[in-house]
Amino acid sequence: MKNKTKRFSRIHPHTARALLAAAILFALALVAAKSAEAQTFTVLYTFTSTADGEQPDASLFQDAAGNLYGTTQYGGAKGGFGTVFKLSTKGEETVLLSFAGTPDAEDPYSGLTRDKAGNFYGTTLYGGAQGGFGTVFKLHPGGKETILHSFAGTPDGEDPRSVLVRDAAGNLYGTTQYGGTNGGFGTIFKLDTNGKLTLLHSFAGTPDGEDPYAGLLRDKAGNFYGTTQFGGTGGGFGTVFKMDAKGKLTLLHSFRGTPDGVNPLAGLLQDAAGNLYGTTEYGGADGGYGAVFKLTAKGKLTLLHSFAGMPDGENPYSRLIRDAAGNFYGTTFYGGTSGYGTVFKLDTAGKLTILHSFNYSPDGAHPIAGLIIDKAGNLYGTTSAGGDLSCGFSGCGTVFKLTP
Repeated sequence: MKNKTKRFSRIHPHTARALLAAAILFALALVAAKSAEAQTFTVLYTFTSTADGEQPDASLFQDAAGNLYGTTQYGGAKGGFGTVFKLSTKGEETVLLSFAGTPDAEDPYSGLTRDKAGNFYGTTLYGGAQGGFGTVFKLHPGGKETILHSFAGTPDGEDPRSVLVRDAAGNLYGTTQYGGTNGGFGTIFKLDTNGKLTLLHSFAGTPDGEDPYAGLLRDKAGNFYGTTQFGGTGGGFGTVFKMDAKGKLTLLHSFRGTPDGVNPLAGLLQDAAGNLYGTTEYGGADGGYGAVFKLTAKGKLTLLHSFAGMPDGENPYSRLIRDAAGNFYGTTFYGGTSGYGTVFKLDTAGKLTILHSFNYSPDGAHPIAGLIIDKAGNLYGTTSAGGDLSCGFSGCGTVFKLTP
């Protein structure tokens, strides 16, 4: 009996290897299943012609029913000067507005802001009735467009790229990349409900700040926070600023190049403690491919991640978003395994994970815009190129969903 027991307890070496191989394959299958379960990338819409829109550069807006709204810088039915579109939960795209160029509006680069009545507000880089220096527009629920302001260049303002901030009274706030009364280095403006535009600040270059590319962040006290692409006291590599409710502007940080950070293009995110988070297009401690930073309320800047190029990520243009657990999400224009950009996650421990590397077709390429997140944790975004390569010069872009 003892020998029988011993004989049955032995395993032939060939059998052992076969069982080990089977176990490894099973484990790999579990890992693959877990990875597939962990994140699912879906192209919700591919822009296929200049008629439906071309090159969505801005972040999306999602309504309570799950419909998505956005802009394309080009395309549309009136000469290719850009569109406002709606994408239903079934993936059906509707062009709500086709811009017609000067004296109408032209080339919307920013996303949309919506009021409780369903009106959308936005900016266009060009067009308008004052020489083509850009506009602020309103899109009514029925599809009617109203130009609220046409920029006139210096000293008014020129080339607004920013998404608008709307206060409880209905006033709109934003930035223009150029123009103003201080040499044409850009402005911060207020547009009231009567259509009156007031320049709250005109940038003066060095040491003030130059070329505000992104929109503003407004806190509960009415203070505004933002970035400028250039200028500052650190060699002209850009700034983070605060403007109080009275219009006083304070430089919170001047970037000093590598390894600090260079050229912040994106807007800021603020936590409950008053810390600010953002990205720089270049700089960082790993080759100058861009960085994610934290700026404390006391003015101390910390690099949370330095991008390293392929296969990591390269040149983040977009604003960060944050989930309830404190994880950050964003996009990079280049980098990833194919070099066409990424969607990334940066956890609370500072570990960066590439959630998706774009491959140009069919998923898209070169995301400029930031992401939005729904209550279920799904991420939505756009790519400025790729998708259907028969559209335009390099593909007209996509709308995508990523489920972490």
